[in-house]
Amino acid sequence: MMGFMPSPEEPPPVVLPITGELDLHTFDPRDLAALLPVWLNECHAHGLRTVRIIHGKGTGVLRTRVHALLHRSPHVTGLRLGDENSGSWGATVVALRP
Repeated sequence: MMGFMPSPEEPPPVVLPITGELDLHTFDPRDLAALLPVWLNECHAHGLRTVRIIHGKGTGVLRTRVHALLHRSPHVTGLRLGDENSGSWGATVVALRP
């Protein structure tokens, strides 16, 4: 029996460890709508109640998209920009439902 072989055009899926921190610098912003809900589900399933998303400071476009997706998530109870110890306005700290 042959194992799964990804097509040459399609890269293999990336497996992310669930640490409660997601750095979006390595991701294509177009993938955000698919990535963020799955990651939040996994964080919730692993019992994490506070997570941090690093979106960078930039122009604020990515931060705005992240916040819009967070406001639609059933797992999120609150969010705030990071403080001086958690990334300042280049990161968002998210509270998840128990």
